[in-house]
Amino acid sequence: MSISSIRKDYQLKSLSEKDVKADPFAQFAQWWDEAVASEIDEVNAMTLSTVTFEGRPSSRIVLLKGFDEKGFVFFTNYESDKGQQLSAHPFASLVFFWKELERQVRVEGSVVKVSEQESDDYFHSRPQGSQLGAIASPQSRIIEGRSIIEKNLENLQEQYQGAVIPRPSHWGGYRVLPETIEFWQGRSSRLHDRIKYIKEANVWRIVRLAP
Repeated sequence: MSISSIRKDYQLKSLSEKDVKADPFAQFAQWWDEAVASEIDEVNAMTLSTVTFEGRPSSRIVLLKGFDEKGFVFFTNYESDKGQQLSAHPFASLVFFWKELERQVRVEGSVVKVSEQESDDYFHSRPQGSQLGAIASPQSRIIEGRSIIEKNLENLQEQYQGAVIPRPSHWGGYRVLPETIEFWQGRSSRLHDRIKYIKEANVWRIVRLAP
């Protein structure tokens, strides 16, 4: 099969300005609940795009760990490539793609670190292996081989056996503060529905975009 011949005609649902809620977070919560109910695998997986020091886009998949009326939260190593990029350019975009529902959500906005308490609370809610992994791995740095990580982990397991593992200062959360949120519903013949919320003077304006 040729790549150019791969296509799917989306016909599940539609999305109208009359259907969406006035608040984008309430709209996201509704779609989130429907995605969870659909038992989508890795439903919280999202593409995070940042900007490199050279002004180039850089993307990877991370996991959403919370959202509310303030924004969307994820956790990572602050010294990783994305952490350093966010330090220099504190703006990002997120993309959720729930193919089972033929839906996509795009979020764009500024980024801030969550509070130390939020980072501590989430870190200590993680399995012990994940806690130690956050310390063992110098994320994004070049290493000579996997044995480096395995040795680090072995030493940490011995060091913290039966003890509380402290959250490393280089690891914690970020919150994306949306300035725009777009809800995309697949439609037939590629004439998709695109409803976008734009924040203007702390008020959300709702517009329709051409597909």
